[in-house]
Amino acid sequence: MENKPYSKVRVRIAPSPTGFVHIGNLRTILYNYLFAKHYDGDFLVRIEDTDQSRYVEGAVENLLNVLNWTDIEYDEGPFLTEGKIAQKGESGPYFQSERLDIYKEHIAHLIDSGKAYYCFCDKIRLDNLREEQAKNNLPPKYDNHCRHLSREEIEKKLNNKAPHVIRFKMPEEKDIVINDEIHGTITVNTKDLDDYVLIKSDGFPTYHFANVIDDHLMKITHVLRGDEWIPSTPKHVLLYEAFGWQPPIFAHLPPLVNKQKKKLSKREASASVHDFMDKGYLPEALINFIALLGWNSGSDQEIFTMHELIKQFNLDRVHKSAAVLDVDKLDWMNGYYLKQLTVEKFMAMALPVLEKAELIALTKKEYKVLETKEKLTYPVLKQIIELEKNRVKKLSDLPEALKYFFVADIDYDVKSLLWKKNTKDSTEKHLSALLNFLSKLKTDDFSVTRLDSLIKNFIQENSFENGDVLWPMRVALSGRQASPGPFEIAAALGKKKTIARIKKAISML
Repeated sequence: MENKPYSKVRVRIAPSPTGFVHIGNLRTILYNYLFAKHYDGDFLVRIEDTDQSRYVEGAVENLLNVLNWTDIEYDEGPFLTEGKIAQKGESGPYFQSERLDIYKEHIAHLIDSGKAYYCFCDKIRLDNLREEQAKNNLPPKYDNHCRHLSREEIEKKLNNKAPHVIRFKMPEEKDIVINDEIHGTITVNTKDLDDYVLIKSDGFPTYHFANVIDDHLMKITHVLRGDEWIPSTPKHVLLYEAFGWQPPIFAHLPPLVNKQKKKLSKREASASVHDFMDKGYLPEALINFIALLGWNSGSDQEIFTMHELIKQFNLDRVHKSAAVLDVDKLDWMNGYYLKQLTVEKFMAMALPVLEKAELIALTKKEYKVLETKEKLTYPVLKQIIELEKNRVKKLSDLPEALKYFFVADIDYDVKSLLWKKNTKDSTEKHLSALLNFLSKLKTDDFSVTRLDSLIKNFIQENSFENGDVLWPMRVALSGRQASPGPFEIAAALGKKKTIARIKKAISML
């Protein structure tokens, strides 16, 4: 079990399949990927599934789907092939539950070398011990009760199939020095650590044991993980020393906090990546946003392609302090990426969102408006949807933003029709004049450019102010105080609907 030098950067993510991938997970995944690819190294995926009681059905598939959606390519691990999980790589298997024989071999080595021991203490004794320590304001630690059992006592208990765990024999009064790439030098004395469990009573390894064995055998050179793992790192370093192995280089990433600089609530912290996918965030935007949660390039640049992130990423610019999860910033960034899409690409993403919201349904060659039963061609829908391309922050905003196009009637407060100091009477006067003017136009005049020219001339000829006419016109057509311009809406609605909605507004006044 001698140590071998590593000539190539190799990193891994090792999630437990106990839930779906959330934002914190994805940042750890991304940083590992960027680090590996920056140094032309390998990125591995390993599944830490030794805690079978907490296994969540579909969690592994969720992880692999997220990796595929974000275009994060990995070199070894489980892959989805035609809906089934297959494994690729020379360091497998990549599920810990399939590596039990490996752990048995290595735990036997520790026991034989006197660096681990059997513990037969039952739950009642351990609970009583913790209660006593709590009463005396002592830290909760195992009291090493079984550490010095004789070989005869151990063999007798094993022959009687007494329930047991296997613990690490912690060296006494020893300083463990960890050179963390982000936090610098961390020193911990073993007097503050207890003889922790390596093998549980069900025969499965603990995370602490299995991850050290796997990282060594898979030739992992750097471990990038959340800083909640800092207290566990001394235990891992001691295990490497017990086997005579060189530990990997550790880098513990800063935590995520909300805009109030408080630890994320359970709801915020556990927001799954699929939630963001369902809300219509683009993978490019989410990756760009997450990359900046704890790292910066040293410049004012905020928009990065994956290639640029790989080129610029290094651990020197990963912060020690907590990173603020600002969803408003994500919305801005996603809006930017939506604007960069072609209209056709935007349409391909938007139409399924409107269908899911049950505003429209695809028939053989046309789209049907579910409420009004009206049929719309693709070009007409394109004209409607394009109005919000440069306005919405995420695709899930589209149904609400465009709903007024797909309903028979719209509701709004009559006061919203009034522009500044205008009264109901003056507003009715302006809208009535507009209605009379629009009624005389041809259907072909209902294009954005024609309406822009014709209505502005109408306003000028009648000595009206632009706001006197255009504000109530826009509200009458959309029911919104914030919407695309009135010419764009009228062109998309067409003459018949435009006339009908202005008539309704006049009747309300």
